[in-house]
Amino acid sequence: MSRIYHYETVLKALAILKEKGFTYDFNLHDKDIVRHPENYKIIHIYRYEGDSSPDEEATVYAVQSKSGKKGVFVTGFAASSTDEATNALTNIVIRDNC
Repeated sequence: MSRIYHYETVLKALAILKEKGFTYDFNLHDKDIVRHPENYKIIHIYRYEGDSSPDEEATVYAVQSKSGKKGVFVTGFAASSTDEATNALTNIVIRDNC
């Protein structure tokens, strides 16, 4: 993972990532990330902190598979937003930065 960018909003981050070819929605297809995290790498992480409410906080992951598929995964910071895919992505970040 090379850089962390900061955009005004999550929507702006998603629009720019889409322009860069990150078009696949991993939120809709997260099972393979959970089953085979070794097949994925995190290219970019964007963290958005809401000014007025923790409900507005989110993380945008730009993800690329070994086969070249590029997409995004978006998760909130609330305790209820932590799921298997989010844990797998967190472990990928840790793995790639050790």
